[in-house]
Amino acid sequence: MQFVTAASQSKGGDRGQMQEKRDSQSPATGTPGKAHPALKAFMCGSLSGTCSTLLFQPLDLVKTRLQTLQNNAKPGSPRVGMFAVLINVIRTENFFSLWKGVSPSFVRCIPGVGIYFSTFYSLKQHYFLDRAPNAGEAVLLGAGARAVAGICMLPFTVIKTRYESGRYNYASVAAALRSMYETEGIRALFSGLTATLLRDAPFSGIYVMCYSQAKRALPQEVTSSTYAPLVNFSCGVVSGVMASLVTQPADVVKTHIQVSSSHWSTAHAIRYIYMEHGTAGFFRGAVPRSLRRTLMAAMAWTVYEQLMAQMGLKS
Repeated sequence: MQFVTAASQSKGGDRGQMQEKRDSQSPATGTPGKAHPALKAFMCGSLSGTCSTLLFQPLDLVKTRLQTLQNNAKPGSPRVGMFAVLINVIRTENFFSLWKGVSPSFVRCIPGVGIYFSTFYSLKQHYFLDRAPNAGEAVLLGAGARAVAGICMLPFTVIKTRYESGRYNYASVAAALRSMYETEGIRALFSGLTATLLRDAPFSGIYVMCYSQAKRALPQEVTSSTYAPLVNFSCGVVSGVMASLVTQPADVVKTHIQVSSSHWSTAHAIRYIYMEHGTAGFFRGAVPRSLRRTLMAAMAWTVYEQLMAQMGLKS
């Protein structure tokens, strides 16, 4: 009798443990701790996007101003650089004007980065649950996740670019949406889609490939040590620099299309930039953009991976 009782208690304990395991894995609602893993990835990505957007918005504004400067200078005159634009904004406007466009940046980046990381996590869990993606698969994984986020948030990307250019004085994000829709039509809200995808999808693909390969090349004791955040950030910086340089021309084209109210095509914008500024025109704003995209991506991935680890999820 005692043996039977002990056996039944053991079975009951096993069933209880199995039920507890199922409960911990089920996407129960009500508490963040039991949220679906993709939702957790969205929340981690949104928080990382908030931090990085607030810190590096001035670099994005300077980049946009550099790319939209008209080539009115006389031949041989000194070229306008990043610091000249930075000082000019502070002198002619004010210090906090460096954060002009931060409202649409928040509206775009907080959900946009969340969508990116949740899509990235879902794709990785679906296709690469039992193994790590190779270099080519990492490119497709990063590019696919970024394409989804880029399409979803494109109207806010257009508004952000116009805010930063200094050519438009919208009262708010809602007012900008209404003004563009009423005066230019729905097409304006999705201007530069091709250039945006040509910029964002390759950037993310190259970034994820370099980032994952760099981390894989490091010893396991380094990536899992207390210095893991610093290691992740360093890998992110190297990856961001490479991805930024490759996608810089597409960024310049995107900016010109979205700032213009003439519904330029991608080919028209490329021809205009080349005729007005030559080959060098496609690399205007490369320094502030590389700094911003590199630091922003490195910080976003570092914060994301630390938060996911705290939640017990593999990023």
